[in-house]
Amino acid sequence: MPFSNRRVVAVSTLLLLSISQLFPASRYPVRARHGLVVAADQLAAEAGVSVLKQGGNAVDAAVATGFALAVTYPGAGNIGGGGFMVVRMADGEAISIDFRETAPAAAHRDMYLDAAGNVVPSRTTYGHLAAGVPGSVAGLLLALEKYGTMDRARVLQPAIDLAEKGFPLNFRLAHSLEETAKDFSRFPGSMQSFSKNGTPYAEGEILRQPELAATLHLIAEKGNDGFYRGKTADRIVDEMKRGQGLITHEDLEDYLPIVREAIHGTYRGYEIISMPPPSSGGVTLIQLLNILEAYPMNQYGWNSSRYAHRIVEAERRAYADRAEYLGDPAFVHMPITTLISKEYAAGRRASIDTLRASKSDTVTHGTVPPYESPQTTHYSVADPSATVSASPRR
Repeated sequence: MPFSNRRVVAVSTLLLLSISQLFPASRYPVRARHGLVVAADQLAAEAGVSVLKQGGNAVDAAVATGFALAVTYPGAGNIGGGGFMVVRMADGEAISIDFRETAPAAAHRDMYLDAAGNVVPSRTTYGHLAAGVPGSVAGLLLALEKYGTMDRARVLQPAIDLAEKGFPLNFRLAHSLEETAKDFSRFPGSMQSFSKNGTPYAEGEILRQPELAATLHLIAEKGNDGFYRGKTADRIVDEMKRGQGLITHEDLEDYLPIVREAIHGTYRGYEIISMPPPSSGGVTLIQLLNILEAYPMNQYGWNSSRYAHRIVEAERRAYADRAEYLGDPAFVHMPITTLISKEYAAGRRASIDTLRASKSDTVTHGTVPPYESPQTTHYSVADPSATVSASPRR
């Protein structure tokens, strides 16, 4: 059956949010009969809802939300970065799309060192050398082509409208732009886009981004060729040359998102579906739940000392394994089947002292067999036909 005719159950896109953002003050849950969109920004969520109301499925709405976040949530939403998406079809099939940024072909191991061989931390986070070849556009468009039902123009129109017509800044975004003004001062283009000639925007003022709107128009019209080739690509490469960056036309033209099998696990009878490496989240989440599964967590009381102690100790062990074993499957072999197995979790659980806290720097990774066969078996959108999980990241 063609992908365009397949029903999708839901889409969930997870942004890089702090713990405080993930657990805000409680309020009555939002309910919907025919579909739901959850995002870090209300306007982006409304963009996804508008697509659902036009008859689009969860993937259509997720892609619309993803592009809208590039306009309304520049701290994490993006078209210049990358991310992940997990799609669960109505028939139960689950796949993932890896559209993380990739290193330019000219990248080398010493690119963040000074002449004396010392690491220059700022080079990894600021400026042209910190940028990877962007994957968000290719990944979102691949999802739309394979699993969506609507055309690019309709799906991108909400984002284009937000960029072109502008939107009133909420307190959070206005405060964020003011806080990062010092960083923007190093980059004239950023200062031009996110301030009024150097003066920070105030809450309630309208932010318009005509250049971003023009780029989104090109993507809507030409697809990947509107971003990875042509005018937009020329501007990216010209800027890289100006700032001693490494991204070339060839890097942009060669970028390809990768469709991967999703990671599967269970917790007390519930199926867990998540992103496989190079994302570490899915493996770590399933391992963490496997360790906790044997404890009667519901008897301890929410956030009680016993409850928190077991979660923290399980996290210490899961993250120690993450640091030791997980990476990019293009470069390293990972013992995924072992790490997400119930048997391995039992061994890690046995090392937990339920009465005393351990120190993180003394908790080491577990021991896995020396060889494992390579054959391995959060905005959110939901509608009656599908479920998808995607993670735009910078």
